[in-house]
Amino acid sequence: MNDAGNPSPHPSDVDLRLAFFQKLQTVTTKIHATSNLDEIMLDLGMEFCDLFNCDRFTLYAMDHEKDYIVSKVKTGLTSFRDLKLAVTPASIAGYVALTRKTVNIADVYDQAELSRYSPELRFQQGVDQRTGYRTKQMLVAPLISVQSRELLGVVQFINNRDRCPFSAIAEAGVKELCDTLSVAFSQRLKPPQMVRTKYDGLVTDAVLSLPELELATRSARKKDLDVEDVLIDEFQVKLAAIGASLERHFSVPYEHFRPDRIKPVELLKNLKRQYVEESGWMPLEDSKEGMLVVALDPDRVAHTHIVNQIFPKAKPVYRVTSNREFQQMLEHFFGATSDMGSVGELLSGMDDDEVDGEGGTVEVSEAVENELVKLLNKIIVDAHRQGVSDIHIEPLPGKGKTGIRFRKDGTLVPYIEIPASYRSALVARVKIMCDLDISERRKPQDGKIKFKKYGPLDIELRVATIPSAGGVEDIVMRILAAGEPIPLDKLGVLPFNLERLRATIEKPYGLFFVCGPTGSGKTTTLHSVLNYLNTPDTKIWTAEDPVEITQKGLRQVQVNRKAGLDFATVMRAFLRADPDIIMVGEMRDKETVGMGIEASLTGHLVFATLHTNSAPESIVRLLDMGMDPFNFADALLGILAQRLAKRLCGKCKQAYQPGEEELKLLLTEFCEELLNTDSFIKDGAAGRAAVLDGWRQRYAKDGKFTLYRAVGCEECNKGYKGRVGLHELLIGSDKVKKLLQEHARVAQLLAAALEDGMLTLKMDGIEKVLLGITDIKMVRAVCIK
Repeated sequence: MNDAGNPSPHPSDVDLRLAFFQKLQTVTTKIHATSNLDEIMLDLGMEFCDLFNCDRFTLYAMDHEKDYIVSKVKTGLTSFRDLKLAVTPASIAGYVALTRKTVNIADVYDQAELSRYSPELRFQQGVDQRTGYRTKQMLVAPLISVQSRELLGVVQFINNRDRCPFSAIAEAGVKELCDTLSVAFSQRLKPPQMVRTKYDGLVTDAVLSLPELELATRSARKKDLDVEDVLIDEFQVKLAAIGASLERHFSVPYEHFRPDRIKPVELLKNLKRQYVEESGWMPLEDSKEGMLVVALDPDRVAHTHIVNQIFPKAKPVYRVTSNREFQQMLEHFFGATSDMGSVGELLSGMDDDEVDGEGGTVEVSEAVENELVKLLNKIIVDAHRQGVSDIHIEPLPGKGKTGIRFRKDGTLVPYIEIPASYRSALVARVKIMCDLDISERRKPQDGKIKFKKYGPLDIELRVATIPSAGGVEDIVMRILAAGEPIPLDKLGVLPFNLERLRATIEKPYGLFFVCGPTGSGKTTTLHSVLNYLNTPDTKIWTAEDPVEITQKGLRQVQVNRKAGLDFATVMRAFLRADPDIIMVGEMRDKETVGMGIEASLTGHLVFATLHTNSAPESIVRLLDMGMDPFNFADALLGILAQRLAKRLCGKCKQAYQPGEEELKLLLTEFCEELLNTDSFIKDGAAGRAAVLDGWRQRYAKDGKFTLYRAVGCEECNKGYKGRVGLHELLIGSDKVKKLLQEHARVAQLLAAALEDGMLTLKMDGIEKVLLGITDIKMVRAVCIK
């Protein structure tokens, strides 16, 4: 009891209230640090959600006519639209604006509860119906000016994460938050004093709005990028528009990159590339007006008088250019990198010196070290140009040479050998490029090389070092296949499977897996699927390790386990980020799979990869993880198993007519799995005849089949060049889902899927043999059965 004779509050309530208001104080400080209202909404929205333990937060402001409240809603990466609500009981936020009362609703779909506030109060269900999101709890409060007592706006919190009504603490907290926001509103209503920047002309010319320019500036600051790169890559601003803005700001003409411009050898002979790059200016030509000098910041260069110090007799005439076109001029005059020469030339200066008895190396001179740097760059460039997926550096102990092999189309082929004395220097150079510990030789390490810093290619390599016998270290470098996604119809999926695949992934929600071993093209396929579904009205989040393929319109997250950012953590964050589609690079644990199932059942379309051999095996693997069979069955849309088989070289492959025995063998292998299905058990001969008739209709010409055999030429590897995907598409039909709920064995699931029309990996491969894309030898090599 307290002094007044009233019961004391429970200690836990006091602790909760204290903790809440401490967090609120932190958020309040951040509100006062923002420069405008958009920043409050866009940058602090998630912090408001975490503070009030809810899914979504919306901030509405009164429009000038006082008839509507308006909120800015993101519709894409850089696009917005205004959501307007009338100040009437036709919506909950509109009712709060009208009555200036805070409402705390347990279920917005419960009309009886809404009627307790007003018989006219309604919840607008349109957004829920469009997105599949289910709104339930709402805490909505008015923003009222402390001085004038006029209505400034409304704050709205949706869906308590504990799935219960918002607490009394939250109600008290929202009042204090509204007071803080009201003060911020009053201050921000005055026009802010803008700092003049060289990109202001984009706003003047209506290329961008002022909020978009501010958003680009903040985005560049957060990502540690140049504003120009963000404007060009994320906001699609043309270089011509940037040039016009720079012209206006610096009051000098804009200079475009001209590929036909002749290199001014005399002017550049005393200027090093590094100096030009760092100082941001260079001479272009001697004209009638004077020496034409292009600069990123002409004012700064002119004020330093550096041009006159280097060229005393010259009369500089300045031009401005963008970062991107300055870089093009730099590469045009100085070259992308110094000429690497051939591998043979680089190796010729690296004689195999004596190594000591312990397998150490002699001292490497600075000149040879420079050659070694060029050699490693050349190896990476050659690998990329040859379409190599992995570079293997394999040193031998003692006096043994260091072998380098390339993995092309799934097969390792020898490339070169390097003298033993340069073994340690080569390994050290790779470690330096990916910022690893060069002194650590006993433990495996992994890192990443951004090759643009060292060579002419804008590629990334994932590096793994592995200590091996004899005190040496092996290195494997995976070239990350950055680039545009392959269109879905160019993936090599058979027309029959493509039709079923499209019908499956176009569903509004559910769970779809792509499975197969490492290097079987799972990520490539998933990005093709996402590219097919990627539209301006769809929000897509991806969690990948690493991010290899980038797409405009996707929000992609790089998993970083060292920083505690694993797939499960990212998945939890995604569910609070209002997604339509989620792609998870890998589901390897119960928690991630469980969240994927939960997300798919709450109206999201979820894609993921699995390391399993076949589509039916994937189901059993997931059930063995402890997944609830009924929830899993409800969520499952389909599973696509995949392999990559070597493709016959289109230039040298040799056509021939297969004999009866070869055709019979193909038919036997194709029908091997079908022997377990009811139709084949009843009448296998009729089934085999039906398959053969189908082949004749699709692939035979004048009743004769044409197959191809590998020959080999200068452009291919023993008759093969490139790879083709083999696909096994299991659709989550009612029959499959029923077996899934009954914990059926793989054989039963396989039989049911085959009766639904699924082709196994080998069956799909045989179809591609008949199409002349590959041969049966390659299909057998990648299919277990």
